[in-house]
Amino acid sequence: MEQHFRIVLRRLGCQLGGLVLLIATGCGYRFAGESSFLPKDIRTIYVEPFINRSRDVGLEKELASGLRSEIFRMGRLRVVDLAEQADAILTGSILSLDSTVVSVNRRDEVLEYQSSLTVDVILRRREPSEILWRGPAIRLTEFYAGSRAAVVTTSSEFRNRTLNTSDVRRLTDIQLTETQNREARDRLMDGFVRGLHQRLMEMF
Repeated sequence: MEQHFRIVLRRLGCQLGGLVLLIATGCGYRFAGESSFLPKDIRTIYVEPFINRSRDVGLEKELASGLRSEIFRMGRLRVVDLAEQADAILTGSILSLDSTVVSVNRRDEVLEYQSSLTVDVILRRREPSEILWRGPAIRLTEFYAGSRAAVVTTSSEFRNRTLNTSDVRRLTDIQLTETQNREARDRLMDGFVRGLHQRLMEMF
């Protein structure tokens, strides 16, 4: 119980610390950045492949593809295949995708990890060239268990994920951690894509 209480306090502290860069909302993520309104003549957008400075190979293609799909799905802007066809160009740089230890037990066994995605984003008008919006070092975080002992199967957070109680019993600690790491990565990607699109739409 004491260890679980420390985990809750530590997680709350990390979340509060991240509010400078990111504010969680009921419908996704809201990104901090320079305040601006997207001009009404911006109707088409080109998403450049992001520069990937993380150790996750292929992350830049996955992120750009997710953004194109989200923009296309929402339908407010038309995604084009060539920069020359676009009114605005979205560029970005993935600074990092890292996992760090959040808490351990008395035997120094990891109970919980924190996964963090940090990305620079710039939206600019193609002609004449000007920056419409800049999101520097946007950072999203997700937590995941490092052992079965750290999984609270009765929590609403656990019920909203793909694993169930029988999965937790069946998997080893290593298998559970790898599975939860992949799920945390997917949530970070989805949160970034949805949050960035929401921020762009707020400019209209």
